[in-house]
Amino acid sequence: MPDTPHETPSDAGRQVEVTHQEFCTGLPAGRFSLIVNPEKAQKYIKHRLFIVGIALPIIGLGTALSWSGYTWAGLPLIAIGLLLPRVVKAHAPKILLHLALREARTYRDALEFEILEIRLR
Repeated sequence: MPDTPHETPSDAGRQVEVTHQEFCTGLPAGRFSLIVNPEKAQKYIKHRLFIVGIALPIIGLGTALSWSGYTWAGLPLIAIGLLLPRVVKAHAPKILLHLALREARTYRDALEFEILEIRLR
């Protein structure tokens, strides 16, 4: 049964454009199914969260600590700096969905850059 009068059962699977507020209320209710482009999501999240700008100084600090005699303090920082981009890349669609539910700007960007596609169930 349709949730609103303008929806018919034959509209299921059709791509729709909804406001951020409708998205935030309709997604947990199960009104929409989402299609996320993983490659575009990875690029967007990497840029949006400034992952390279965070990882490089961490690696640099870990390297400096290791060379100056604090090996056990430096090695974990190097590992964190190397793993951070990989972890974010692996979880980019989930991070994008989290940000899109909380920020209208990220939601609009995801639709505009064709990272996120919303369909009726």
